[in-house]
Amino acid sequence: MPPGVTGPPGWLLTAARDRRVAFVAVGAVNTAIGFGWFVLFNWLVGHRFGYLTALAFAHVASVLCAFWLYRHVVFRARGHVLRDLARFETIYLSALAVNFVLLPVLVEIADLPVLLAQAMIVLVTSLMSWLGHKNFSFRRTDHP
Repeated sequence: MPPGVTGPPGWLLTAARDRRVAFVAVGAVNTAIGFGWFVLFNWLVGHRFGYLTALAFAHVASVLCAFWLYRHVVFRARGHVLRDLARFETIYLSALAVNFVLLPVLVEIADLPVLLAQAMIVLVTSLMSWLGHKNFSFRRTDHP
């Protein structure tokens, strides 16, 4: 359990018995879901508004899915839903900023296909996510 998180461990953490394993498992599922959202929104709006618009839409859908998964399956944090979501989103906004910089570089300058470029960026943002959520998103202090 990360420092300060209260509540019983999620079912996956109980089954895996190692927070890192549970986090990586949910992260893998979340990454696939997030990439799926990007593919869907790129297909729905990317041709008209561009791949960065698709990325923004995918970000919102991905964050809500990921927040629910981490909060209920891994950490089982209780209370402070809006504060936890704000912290969680802070981590994902940092990853989104990296994504907004790297995606055009890989697509426009390196001439990579959009989906390949996004798949490569996922590796970088996944590491950012692990480090941020591990010590920040669901952290509780002794003071309210």
